[in-house]
Amino acid sequence: MHWVDEQFDKKVKLNSTTGEKLQVVLVLLKSYEDEHYPIPKPDPIDVLKLKMLEKGMKSKDLVGKLGTKGHVSAILNRRKALTLQAAKLLHRELGIPAEILLS
Repeated sequence: MHWVDEQFDKKVKLNSTTGEKLQVVLVLLKSYEDEHYPIPKPDPIDVLKLKMLEKGMKSKDLVGKLGTKGHVSAILNRRKALTLQAAKLLHRELGIPAEILLS
């Protein structure tokens, strides 16, 4: 890692010999980290709640879009799963990546 940091500090050109070595090392580091320190996918409901907070939305703002007040509450409290239709709507309306909503 120290060597990698040095190469970034030197602003090594990617098409140089050292730059090519740096690229190989970065691929190997990523592979190692992916295998030994995987990052779990975020929980879809946690992401939905965060996005609602960022946009200043309340659960009542989803009523009518996702269903009744009770249905929205059940989704946010994890008593009901997101449907494909709900995931599409949240992806389109709130910009939440589909891969997160469908995980």
